Amino acid sequence: MFTGLSAFPLTPLNASGIDEKAFLNILKRLTDAKVDSLGVLGSTGSYAYFTREQRKRIATLAVQHADNIPVMVSIGAMSTDEVLRLADDAQQAGASALLLPALSYQKLSDEEVFGLYQDVTRQVSLPICIYDNPGTTHVVFSDALHARIATLPNIASIKIPGVPADIAAATQRVKSLRAQLPASVTIGVSGDAFAGPGLIAGCDLWYSVCGGLFPRTAKALADAAMNEDFAAVAAQAQRLDPLWALFTQHGGSLRVIAAAAGILGLTEMNCLPRPLRSLAAADVAEIQKVIAKLDLA
Repeated sequence: MFTGLSAFPLTPLNASGIDEKAFLNILKRLTDAKVDSLGVLGSTGSYAYFTREQRKRIATLAVQHADNIPVMVSIGAMSTDEVLRLADDAQQAGASALLLPALSYQKLSDEEVFGLYQDVTRQVSLPICIYDNPGTTHVVFSDALHARIATLPNIASIKIPGVPADIAAATQRVKSLRAQLPASVTIGVSGDAFAGPGLIAGCDLWYSVCGGLFPRTAKALADAAMNEDFAAVAAQAQRLDPLWALFTQHGGSLRVIAAAAGILGLTEMNCLPRPLRSLAAADVAEIQKVIAKLDLA
């Protein structure tokens, strides 16, 4: 399951709480497009804002409606005890893999980060993806730390936070990391603007926000990479520059994707957990123009 396109959907809300109907509408877009895996309750899925019971419910719904597509569930939390409880819930829900970021209010040492993964791998039986996302967790992984964690049992993939835009530099970045990892551990690129360079540089898969709402567009790009048609990868990634620019303009992808889901009628326009706020009307209008221009709907 750790190749191709891993699509990360929103977890939309309404006035009553989690909007299960909207979540399943989004999920159906992904299963109809036959994405290679689903990454639920990632950063795009707003995992940090939900209770344990809410997260368990979303994991269960995702597995039940995944149409046999493997489901990876984020189990990130502040304390190791809570991480282990979330891991139990995800396993009981039928998840195929676990996504584990290192979160902490206090700055973690490398030994503490390693200890988190060591504690979890001792208790779970599912494959684990290391979630390297310093923009949200504020934990920075060195390649040496990745390599050390990758020797633990059940570590299956690393979700890296991007690569250099220059293809030669990106290739060297991926090659350097891969040389330090067991052959069984895949490397997946995230940060959608880096998808093209990352896949051309040799990443095994794309952990994609775009794929969580526009799966056909994202899968075409990922499939081109799997077929080693790198000219098509570069062209398709460049075509999506206006979408990547919106992500940068609004401090990340989440608010843009939430607005886009509302524009498509899949969710309410205000579907984010507070204190997060929806974008202004003028920004939503700009996003609507980009969706139409790129034929993303």
